[in-house]
Amino acid sequence: MNYQAWVANAAKQPMVLENVDLGPLEAEDVEVAVEHCGVCHSDLSVLNNDWGISQCPAVLGHEVIGRVTAIGPHAKGLQVGQRVGVGWSSGSCMHCRQCMSGNHHLCPQAQFTIIGHRGGFATHIRAHWAWAIPLPETLNFADAGPLLCGGITVFAPLTRFAKPSDRVGIIGIGGLGHMAVQCAAAYGGDVTAFTSSASKFEEAKGFGAHHVVSSNDSAAAQAHRAYSRRGDGGPGAL
Repeated sequence: MNYQAWVANAAKQPMVLENVDLGPLEAEDVEVAVEHCGVCHSDLSVLNNDWGISQCPAVLGHEVIGRVTAIGPHAKGLQVGQRVGVGWSSGSCMHCRQCMSGNHHLCPQAQFTIIGHRGGFATHIRAHWAWAIPLPETLNFADAGPLLCGGITVFAPLTRFAKPSDRVGIIGIGGLGHMAVQCAAAYGGDVTAFTSSASKFEEAKGFGAHHVVSSNDSAAAQAHRAYSRRGDGGPGAL
């Protein structure tokens, strides 16, 4: 099969479209035909080797949405044609304490999708079956990619440190903040968005914020603090 990918052959150099050989499919891996892939600043960091851990040639892209096209003989729980997502990690050892306790992302051998592995700026990507996340067909797939990176970045602390009945503050309504507001509202929290941009007030409310406070208005912040001290909802901030 003819596979293609946008390849970074050296740090800070333009990517070029190349034919790539993915080799045999590993026994526990699945192959996914890429339909959509988001662009994250981490892709740029790896392209520029900002962290000193890039491995070129590199295929970037770790907000991947696509359909399973092939399944290894020992892969579990997925079917050809099923739509899945692949995020920052695409594999782990599956037998260490972290993996066995459900904390696969903490595995010492976790495989980053775009470092030493081909990412989603390609026709196809491969991942261990446990890291190909099944997606509901009702999802808007063109918009879903960022949920696999920025989305989990805000969702994880929300579910760890807050309860659905809590008051939750979201500081900054940017790339992460706008998803944090939506997650917190869907989670059931009383959501306050803090922003320095008055132009984002209505946008934040549209994302589900119950209150919007200007971080440049100390009087408004004090008034909201008095409000937040009433009732039983616990405080929180992301």
